[in-house]
Amino acid sequence: MKVKIRKGDTVELISGKRDEIGKRGEVINVLIDKRRVVVQGVNIRTKHQKQTQNQSGRNIKNSGRIQFEAPIDISNVMLVCPKCGEVTRVAIQRDENGVQRVCKHCEAVIG
Repeated sequence: MKVKIRKGDTVELISGKRDEIGKRGEVINVLIDKRRVVVQGVNIRTKHQKQTQNQSGRNIKNSGRIQFEAPIDISNVMLVCPKCGEVTRVAIQRDENGVQRVCKHCEAVIG
């Protein structure tokens, strides 16, 4: 199934943790096969990284507590129209220019 959200789009979280619903962020990565997206500043997780050695025997310095954005299911986010600024569904429009995404509210073409 084709995904209507792309990398670089602004999305809003519509379900999930109570304190994160309504947050907006830019899509960093889209995992198409798993139907998940990674959104900047949303769903922050903490990973405890052990110190490891590389092949030369020196310790790697990126040990400790590392925070990162975890993937979210694509059904938990909605696209924000860049023109009207509202959360919207996306229509697919085919014409001589090819396939384009269109906002359902203001009918503007989404880049």
